[in-house]
Amino acid sequence: MYFNDFYRNKKVLITGHTGFKGSWLAIWLKELGANVVGYALDPYTEKDNYVLAGLQNEMVDIRGDIKDLAKLESVFQQYKPEIVFHLAAQPLVRLSYESPRETFEDNVMGTVNVLECVRKSKSVKIVVNITSDKCYDNKEWIWGYKETDAMGGYDPYSASKGCSELVVNAYINSFFNPENYDSHQKAVVSVRAGNVIGGGDWSKDRIIPDCIRSIEKKTAIQVRSPYSVRPWQHVLEPLSGYLWLGAQLTNDPKKYIGNWNFGPTNDAIISVKEVVTKILENFPAGEWEDVSSPNQPHEARLLNLDCSKAHFILNWKPSMSVEKCIKLTCDWYKEYTNENVYQLCKKQINSYTSCAVERNIAWTFSK
Repeated sequence: MYFNDFYRNKKVLITGHTGFKGSWLAIWLKELGANVVGYALDPYTEKDNYVLAGLQNEMVDIRGDIKDLAKLESVFQQYKPEIVFHLAAQPLVRLSYESPRETFEDNVMGTVNVLECVRKSKSVKIVVNITSDKCYDNKEWIWGYKETDAMGGYDPYSASKGCSELVVNAYINSFFNPENYDSHQKAVVSVRAGNVIGGGDWSKDRIIPDCIRSIEKKTAIQVRSPYSVRPWQHVLEPLSGYLWLGAQLTNDPKKYIGNWNFGPTNDAIISVKEVVTKILENFPAGEWEDVSSPNQPHEARLLNLDCSKAHFILNWKPSMSVEKCIKLTCDWYKEYTNENVYQLCKKQINSYTSCAVERNIAWTFSK
């Protein structure tokens, strides 16, 4: 079984399970045999992956704000999770300019609240905190950022993710120090990914949802920053890294506790224009137009991750080319109106797993 069958019958709490990445993680964990509990706000739209996949019927589904410490504590006390994946956040750069205070509250104090619950919990053994590649102090240089590089952030969103990382490191040093693991028995990691794409994302101001909305409306895709360069990866790529890392934490926690990058290969670091062009190869009736403006809010034009640590220590690497990632994404949007969406996601997980098996990725075979 995949991931050494580690998640079977485990109690897993996902914060942010109604979101894009959270919904895919919930489906994958359920297929791995986990008992999944979710804590999150309502989904963004009625077309979100969480809604269409009917996940409210497949797991324990709890509505709550990550800033509500009392309610979050009650969830930990009632369900006694063994593993926590923390994804609940305000995830958009442009929205952070409109709501900076709320962004910092969600992304920084939300992380504090989760770790406080973990600190008081007797059941939790593993925590995977999910942030973003934007947590780094981005100099827009051509080489990738390593886990040891400085945190930073030009905009409120990026700065909030850098702050979240500092919070995690402070809790690791103060309460979950690997040198004292035998006494506290908790392994905490923080993980960062690149620009994640995939089916079921309808968020505002993200290029894939923007493309699909325009294609469905038969209008030209409006592209704000066509020449910005990003590392693109399908949502299942980093999720496989998070799941594999979580599975390894009980084997040798002192080796794995800390920070990890899970990004794509260098050939997936391409411009927004190239991504849109590849999407239109899958939807040939569409078109796009450049609507960039010198007055639009600042967004980084170049950002890359160095994933050597994950490659050499975890034997994790991406399984699909950027073309395959985009095709899998487009296939979801082509098929979601005609198929059972849970089964569609399951089919895509199986397709992704087959690619990983072909590449002999570590998580696809048991010890």
